Parts: sequence; C-alpha cells; structure tokens
Amino acid sequence: MSLSVHDILLLPGLQALRWRAGQAGGHHTVRWPYVAENASISDWVRGGELVFVTGINQPRDETNLLQLVREAHARDCAGLVVLTGPLFIHDIPASVLAEAERLKLPLIEQPYELPMVVVTEAIGSALVQAQWLGSSRLQLIEQLLDASVVDATLLAHRAGRLHIDLHQPRQVLVLQLDGTAELFRSLAPEAAEAQLQAFRQCVMQLLDSRLHALGQALPVVTQGDQWVALLPLAADGEPNRHRDGAQRLLQALNAPEGPLRVYAGLSAPCPDATDFPRGLGQARQALLAARSFPERLGLCCFEELGVLELLVAIRDRNLLDRFLRSTLGPLLSHETGMAPVLIQTLEAWMQANGNLVAAAQRLGVHRNTLNNRMQQIQSLIGLDLDSPMHRLNIAVALMIWRLSFNASSQPPSASV
Repeated sequence: MSLSVHDILLLPGLQALRWRAGQAGGHHTVRWPYVAENASISDWVRGGELVFVTGINQPRDETNLLQLVREAHARDCAGLVVLTGPLFIHDIPASVLAEAERLKLPLIEQPYELPMVVVTEAIGSALVQAQWLGSSRLQLIEQLLDASVVDATLLAHRAGRLHIDLHQPRQVLVLQLDGTAELFRSLAPEAAEAQLQAFRQCVMQLLDSRLHALGQALPVVTQGDQWVALLPLAADGEPNRHRDGAQRLLQALNAPEGPLRVYAGLSAPCPDATDFPRGLGQARQALLAARSFPERLGLCCFEELGVLELLVAIRDRNLLDRFLRSTLGPLLSHETGMAPVLIQTLEAWMQANGNLVAAAQRLGVHRNTLNNRMQQIQSLIGLDLDSPMHRLNIAVALMIWRLSFNASSQPPSASV
C-alpha cells in the first residue's frame, strides 16, 4: 500500500502542515523525504521524493523557488514542502504558488516551529507501515486471483485486517506490454533498457492514478509483462465506465511512433472475491482477442467476444488446427514462408461482406488486383464463396488463424 501526499497531511502530529497549492496531485506516491541543500535538485532526485526546502544552507528567493517547483515536476517528485518563518524563507511568493497549481505539484507549507525530526520520523514510520500493509495486501490479492486461499474464516480475518472488502463487485483488467523485442533491435541495450523501464513506470503511474480516482484501490499485480488490476463497480455495474477508462489509458500510453504498446482485456463483472480467478481467465481471453484482431484497437471486453469465447475456451488445440487445415489448408500451404497476402485479402473481403470495392479500399489495392487475388483464393480452397455455410466456416477459420498468428508470431501453416 502506497503513502500519498494527502496521507502525509493526515499523520498524527503533523497538523501544522497545510496545503498551499497543487492539491490535484495529492494522490502522488511518496517514496521518501529528501531535504534539498543545493540550488538545484535535478541531479539528486529520481522520482517519488517529498522534497523539503529549508533555506538554511542555501538562499531561496522567488527565482530559485520557481526553479525548484519546475524541477520537482520534471523529475516526478511527489511534492515540495517549504519551511517558512522569520529567519530564512519568510513566505511563499504568489508566483510560486501559481506555478505549483498549474503543474498540479503538491506544495505544502511547514512552519519552522514544527521540528523537522518530528516530520521525518512520522513520515518514516508511516512509510514502513505502508510498505508492510501494501506487501500483505498484494500477497492476499495474488492468492485470491489464483484461488489458493481455501479457508473462508482465515480469508475473512485477513481481509478485514488488511481493509479489503471481499464483497465489493469488481472487474479484472489485464494489460499486456508488447514491442520489447523490436525496441531492443532498434536501440543500443542501455538505451532500450532505460526506455523500457521508463515506459513500465509510466504504466504503473497511470494505473495507480486511475485506481485512486475510482476509490477502494487494491494493489496492482505484476506478472512478467502483464499488469492485473481490480476495478471497483458500483451496485448498478457500470461496465462501460471501465471500458472507456481502459480505452483512455491505452490512448495515453500508445504513441504512434513508439515500438512499445499496451493491449488490454477486461472481464465480466465479478460479484465478489471468489469470482476473481474466473475474471482473470476472462480478461486474458479478451486480451488474446485484443492482440489478435486489429479492429479492436488494442482493447476487448469478455462480453464482446461472441464466438471467440467458444474458440479460446477449446483446450484441444488439435481440434482447432484440424478445422483450420480442412477449411484453409491449401491457402496456408501456398503462403508458407511468405507474407500472408492472400489470407489477409480473404479476411478483408469477409469483413467487407464480399464488397470488392470496400475490401480493395481497406487493403489499399486496385479493385482488379483484389479480384485476381480472390480468384486465386477460390481456386486454392475450393469453397463456394457465395455459400452462407462456407462463408461461416471461412469466418471461423480466419478467427482461428488470427489467434494462431498472435500466439506464434508467425503465420500458421498447414503443418501446424
């Protein structure tokens, strides 16, 4: 469990601290307190610090305080605490308050009468307690997701002690990082690693911010390149609210020019904690569809899967492979080792409901080119493209191909 700037002001003995600006950033996580002794803090902070500015060892005029506000924002500090009194910093200039407010950087005033040792000791103790509580809450959430807690009495006791409501309806959101291999191919290892870690940190920050805005936040579980978050639902469900929020999250993370991107899968509502394992499975099924079908724009909800729900639930992989080979086998064999041009052409034609003009526009090719490809496709697979049953088989086979393509990162062949 993290400790926010807002939490700091609620600690016993720190009532003399008061907000002056940037309350919109009150959810910022505090990693530790840092006392600034130099004119600049840029080289001495790494993000998450609550920076204390005293003016004792370094003069702090209006220009310098403005500089510190901007540096703290640029370096992702949790906030600034400015000590004021008759000896060093008499007051905080209005321009400094306005800049902190503009940047949504928490700025707190501490009177010199409140000893620094009292403040830092209170924050240090709270950080230790928050770390223990956060670690314990994370462990219980992991156990709930994999259904490893079987004693209901023990579960209720632990949940109550850790302030986790087992009966709060939630949805499971799974985010998947993609593009890491491409990143390391395009950059030197050190630069790629730095960009990767910065991106991962950005994902966590945006997720934490979203969860705190929703209230009743539970820890985010990190599993390799996936993040699992539990999103609270009101009594009436509000599933679309979380879909829209996940879409905004993807838009904020997925820059058009960057190799790194995130996909998302969202479960159906889980009435209580016993449903979390089911919800996790649903979110991962939806995630597979989100990664496999570009038209979903990186996001899929389990309740949107339709026939895909049946396909991803089939455990016998050979059954799917046989259907794929029997329907599109000659086409797959023809395109083994090359770009799946004909498969993608058939897919575009199906999505356009057989409209050659619309399919050509979708692919960016001339109608005559598309017509020639379709004739080649029909001669290879030997199916009647005007037959509703054959079209249904082709549509299902293309879904299997998409799922197979995503799982292997290579076009599936007839020998799959």
